[in-house]
Amino acid sequence: MPLINKTRTHSVVPGREFVGLRVAITAFFALDGFIFSGWVVRIPDIKHQTHASAGALGLALLGVSAGAVLTMMLTGRLCRRYGSHPVTVVWMVVLALSVALPPLTHSALALGAVLLVFGAAYGGVNVAFNAAAVDLVAAVRRPIMPGFHAAFSLGGMVGAGVGGLVAAHLSPTRHLLGITVLGLLVTAVAGRSLLRHEPPVPPGDDREPTMAAGTGRAARVAGRWLVVGFGLVALCDAYGEGAMADWGALHLRQDLTASTGTAAAGYACFALAMTAGRLSGTALLGRLGRARTVIAGGSVAAVGMLLGSLAPSVWAALAGFAVTGLGLANIFPVAIERAGALAGASGVAIASTLGYGGMLLGPPMIGFMTDWFSLPTALTSVAALAAVAALIGVATRRALNG
Repeated sequence: MPLINKTRTHSVVPGREFVGLRVAITAFFALDGFIFSGWVVRIPDIKHQTHASAGALGLALLGVSAGAVLTMMLTGRLCRRYGSHPVTVVWMVVLALSVALPPLTHSALALGAVLLVFGAAYGGVNVAFNAAAVDLVAAVRRPIMPGFHAAFSLGGMVGAGVGGLVAAHLSPTRHLLGITVLGLLVTAVAGRSLLRHEPPVPPGDDREPTMAAGTGRAARVAGRWLVVGFGLVALCDAYGEGAMADWGALHLRQDLTASTGTAAAGYACFALAMTAGRLSGTALLGRLGRARTVIAGGSVAAVGMLLGSLAPSVWAALAGFAVTGLGLANIFPVAIERAGALAGASGVAIASTLGYGGMLLGPPMIGFMTDWFSLPTALTSVAALAAVAALIGVATRRALNG
């Protein structure tokens, strides 16, 4: 979701140096997923600690959304001025520190306030390291973006797995403080490598976005609508990921009476399936093409989430979560890549902002719908939006494959 219009000319990073830069960016993606999942698997405990209703918890989670939206817009300007690499490091430090704050709260209002800080850091770091990743993808001229998102999913899976193992032995305060310490250590190591490199610029960059100034007005308008459409595809995908992160464990524990450890395994199953799907994303795109990948992925995710939300047993729900992860795995990276191909960095920014907005606004909406109906019924909205993503894929299949 880069909002970068470079004003400086950087020398191209030599080929041998791409490896170190790629590893550093991958580490930040993985750490982001690890920190975020470490927080989400303790949501049931924090909910109990604050005595919050589902609606009050949804309002508190809105703090994450509000903070992220504010810093997403700001971070683009910070990246233009200071570069995406130092901005990534600074925001990751803030994220690692802020994850330790939720266990210190004892009311929904206080929880919402600290989640505002957490969300600000989360939104900022996602803008910054996606900007760094897009620069590298353009320089190496290979579809490696799914690999970065796979690292995020892998980090989420590991974080959820660790959370499930320690839930019965460590309080949320000690668990999340440990994540803070680990996050700062990883940031110190990966950040040092990242700061050694300038964002790479490919030589003779000949990309010509559809929305460039030289194209006709009709083409530019059509291009803008396509970018918004791809942004909506990303939103539908990320809505499901955010809902699974914040409400999946609570559904297993509250509605299906799963143990704390098993409830945490729900997000781990989802994250593992998404990781596997993204690791195979390049091969899948080569075999099916972008349009079929989006259409099939949305359809599979819709079926999987209906099973995950409405199944009467824990194991059937876990299977549904895994199928959902496989279906959603490559929709977001495809949407971001196509938006960038149409409109350059501004297209990536629009689609990514919509996408991450879906991830952050989805959980509060689930909370409101849970108060109105029930949590299983609210989770079927994930299936509905996955189906919408598939339908948009059908409508834009020519542009997706273009």
